[in-house]
Amino acid sequence: MTNSIPARRADHPTVRKVRARKTAKPGVIDADWLRQVCLDAGVDDVAFASVDNPDLASEREHVEGALPGAASFISLVVKMNRDNVRSTARSVANQEFHRSGEIMNEAAHRITRALEDAGYRAINPSMSFPMEMDRFPGRIWVVAHKPVAVAAGLGVMGIHRNVIHPKFGNFILLGTVLVASPISEYGQPLDYSPCLECKLCVAACPVGAIKKDGEFDFLACSVHNYREFMGGFTDWVQTIADSEDAADFRSRVSDSENASMWQSLSFKANYKAAYCLAVCPAGEDVIEPYLDDRKGFMDLVLKPLQEKKETLYVLPNSVAKEHAERRFPHKQVKVVDSGIAGR
Repeated sequence: MTNSIPARRADHPTVRKVRARKTAKPGVIDADWLRQVCLDAGVDDVAFASVDNPDLASEREHVEGALPGAASFISLVVKMNRDNVRSTARSVANQEFHRSGEIMNEAAHRITRALEDAGYRAINPSMSFPMEMDRFPGRIWVVAHKPVAVAAGLGVMGIHRNVIHPKFGNFILLGTVLVASPISEYGQPLDYSPCLECKLCVAACPVGAIKKDGEFDFLACSVHNYREFMGGFTDWVQTIADSEDAADFRSRVSDSENASMWQSLSFKANYKAAYCLAVCPAGEDVIEPYLDDRKGFMDLVLKPLQEKKETLYVLPNSVAKEHAERRFPHKQVKVVDSGIAGR
């Protein structure tokens, strides 16, 4: 028999105990049960998608590598506190991102444990960092949370390239659990986009990464917003290596920039902007102040970010540099390297 084991092991106490108990093999996961498990674990919304979904064909190879036999995606949403994200104090906004991320990872871990206890194979990739850095600068994530959430019906991508939840707006973080079993019911994509195309995200972006026509300059966004992540850190290290001595280095990098990099290295990496999220009025729970008083909403949410004095990081001779200098003359514009070879 293919499932036989050597006779000398058949009498092992563990083998005897397991063979003596009667357990049903896990089958299709009940969607209602799973949804309640997820909500009890601490997420604010959840939906499911099949690995066979044609809209997620690009994910199949990657999730199969992470969890052989993966059959379903469990897409998770955790709300963020809106005014924290909108704050001009970056420590407040970044703490909201980090704390919400911790809640997501903890919830995903609990869901995976519940599935495992019920007999299902499952894994919970990180909602953010750490990632597969041995693949950098290629695809460094296990699963792309955004397309999974869209396919499951938890939102639609706005022109700022963030998923907008119909109720919570874009003030959300996404996570995904992979499970090697089918689920009894999968979600369907929304039949409308919550995005209002109000273009406030266009007005808020300090480096012009979001275009009025819907185009998106990923490199402009990553060079500034992710200054203290991967590529920006590499550029910072290159600056150290290229400096003749300490005085030369300090003439290139301000004390404030060094302190901020230290903070990111010692605590968690800080985003420099995310203003596109901050000003977005979409979502049933979010839109009312914008509808009641559009100008008042802009004065309260948009203008403080536009008027904030800060350093903007751009590539040399880039559209982002021209935009930042023209649109935000009161902000310091600093030319840096992307930290990514060939870019």
